[in-house]
Parts: sequence; C-alpha cells; structure tokens
Amino acid sequence: MRRSSLAAAAVVLAACSSSGGPKPAELPQIANPKEIRLLWSADAGSGGKYTFFPALTGEAIYVAARDGSVARLDPKDGHELWRVDAERQLSGGVGADARTVAVATEEGEVIALDAATGKVRWRARASSEVLTPPTVGAGLVLVRTIDSRIFGFDAEDGKRRWVYQRSPGSLILRVATGVSILGDTAFAGFSNGKLVAVALSNGAQRWEATVAVPKGANELERVTDVVGEPALTGREVCAATYQGRVACFEADSGRQIWGRDLSSVTGVSLDARYAFVADERGAVYAFDRSNGASVWKQDKLANRQLSLPRATGGVVAVGDFEGEIHFLERESGNFVARYSAGGGAVRAAPLLLPSGLLVQTQNGGLYALSP
Repeated sequence: MRRSSLAAAAVVLAACSSSGGPKPAELPQIANPKEIRLLWSADAGSGGKYTFFPALTGEAIYVAARDGSVARLDPKDGHELWRVDAERQLSGGVGADARTVAVATEEGEVIALDAATGKVRWRARASSEVLTPPTVGAGLVLVRTIDSRIFGFDAEDGKRRWVYQRSPGSLILRVATGVSILGDTAFAGFSNGKLVAVALSNGAQRWEATVAVPKGANELERVTDVVGEPALTGREVCAATYQGRVACFEADSGRQIWGRDLSSVTGVSLDARYAFVADERGAVYAFDRSNGASVWKQDKLANRQLSLPRATGGVVAVGDFEGEIHFLERESGNFVARYSAGGGAVRAAPLLLPSGLLVQTQNGGLYALSP
C-alpha cells in the first residue's frame, strides 16, 4: 500500500476524533438512575494507540495488550487462568473458539495459541497490518489486512488455505473492519461501500452488495469505507459505512432489505428487534430491523467519540472517550444509568456476557458490569 494512502487515512481519522475539533457535549444529568453493579474488574494491559477487543467463548474470556500479553480469564469472577507473552507487539485484540486463540501484529504476523494452555501453536504471515481481531471458526483463522485482503489459515497448523483480495481505495480509514462467519460463509466490508460474502471452503466470492455509493467533490469526501464487523442475526447481515449509509441484506443472496443515510466509524449491532448505530458526530440511533424505520435518536452525546452501541436486556450500552459507559433505555433511547470506568477511552464495543457485559478501556481496564 502506498504511504500516501496511510497518511491520508490518518487525516480522515483526525477529523473524526481530534481533541481540537468540536467541543464534546457535557454529560446530561440522569433522574433516578438505575444501579449498575460492578461484578469484577481486572487488567488486560494497555492498548496504546490501538483498539483491543476482548473475546468470549464457552467458559473463557480472552484479552490481549499492545505489549504482547494474552490472557484467559474466568467470566464468572475475572480470575486469571493463564497469561502468556506472544513476544510481539500486538495491534487489535483476540479472536477465539474452543480450541484456538489468535492475535496479530501491524507487520501482518498471525499468532495462534492453544486455548487451554496459552502455548503458541503456530505463526503465519499475512500481507500487511492487521487492526482487527482475527475471526476463528469453521476450522479457520481469518485475518482482514489493511490492504483489503482476507487470509484464511488452517486453525490446526497455520497453513494458508486461501486469500481473497480487492483493490483498496486511494484513501482508507484506519479503523477496525472485521470478518463475520455464518454457516459456511464469511462476510466482510471494504472501501467504496462494498460488502462481500466469501465461501469458507475456498475464498471464492459468493456475492457483492453496495452499502453506500461514494459521493463528493474530492477524494476525502468520497471515502466510503465499510466500518466495524458485519452484524449477523437470523438470515440477515448488516453493515455501516463512513460518509454513507447503514443497510441490511439477505445473507444468502445479498439482496438489500433496507438502508438509511448515516456516517459511522464503528459499525452496527443488532438484537432481536433493532439495529443500533452511533454516528461519527456522537448520536445514537435505533432502527427497526425489519424495515429500517427510525425508532429513536439520542443526540446528547455529541462529539464524545462513541464506541459501537450494544444491547443487553432492556438497555443499550455505549462507551466514550472519557471512559464513561452510558446506558440508554432500549425502547426510547432515554438515559437510565452511567458508569465511569476511569481507565481511558472506551473504543471497543461492550462485549456481552451471560450476566451482563464486559468493557475494555484503552488503558487496559476490564469491567464486568450488570445493569
């Protein structure tokens, strides 16, 4: 990838999150706030300038840090079961299934660990920087690189099974853009607003859909990258773009179900009824999953650099740049509670736990909360 592309991407992100930009909204008072219980807390290690995402699988939580440490925790109490050093600086968090834990670096090295012991099983090489956690499933470790490729490695031995490649845009966003798995298909977003479905067996493209069409008078205005990890539920896959739209598609065919104009840098999440998105200006939206109709909009968190919102029970949780986790009523978007993590910005989406949710801050704080 050209150096100019990376530099320009940094400019785009600066426009989204610069401290010299618009003033963040003051936190609104909450009348009769609900209690948020801290179930346990732990330390994952600092993420530095990278966003680290935790992973939950079965009876384990896996976390990682910039310095190369990877740990397995008990989701019931946060007790550390093992911690190892991957001997590399890492760049994005953890992907895991019952057997394999995977992390990656900005040099494109992929490292797979044994889930039971933390012992390194294999190391492999992708083409360029990895900003998102690997996706582990169906006997594969999938890695999305910043140069618009997906690598499929065998989860047992690290042998490269296939590579899916697209031409990157001349300008790209340096944000987490992951891969999701449903059945025998992987889903991933790319520049120019494209969402693709790829066969896990051989990396062949099954369909391509347009989430948003680039618009604008110059290259910067036409940046329309799909951001975040495609959200899957039932037979639907949904995705959001920067300077574009949020849209949902039939997972089997790629036929669009609905779309709404919106600009996000974190993506979209789903529950049984709604799609939730935070836009780049700090507004949180709920859309009807069946037809895209607006349910509510909460705009009192303007310019607070929000994480991806996540629904749990009757609330929607979203983090911000000051380490505050805001809880919104699922049906109305009204504020019902707030928890201050105090451990740096919350960039990663809250992770759903059986008993609540887990928040990982940029400084490495882990907070298991029950709303």
